[in-house]
Amino acid sequence: MSTNSRLPVDADGELPRELLELGKRIASMPPACQRDLDPLYGQVVDSVRRRRRILALVQDALSQLRLDVKYLMFDLEVTRRERDALRDQLADD
Repeated sequence: MSTNSRLPVDADGELPRELLELGKRIASMPPACQRDLDPLYGQVVDSVRRRRRILALVQDALSQLRLDVKYLMFDLEVTRRERDALRDQLADD
């Protein structure tokens, strides 16, 4: 890591504070150590970002599933009421 920082920009707070601190410490190391650690650090950052994206997708999918279940429960209740009303109507006839 040189003075032209190759640290990932964390504008939206997607990276843990500890990971950013690790990047800063790698940046302060001698160039030979930086060359060894830069690719590994980049892989860890990519992995963290990928996991965050996956988690967000799973959370969105769960939210949609919860909403779908609520609609299905509503539809089921309405269908049951309609069935019961029709049964009562047929029984009266």
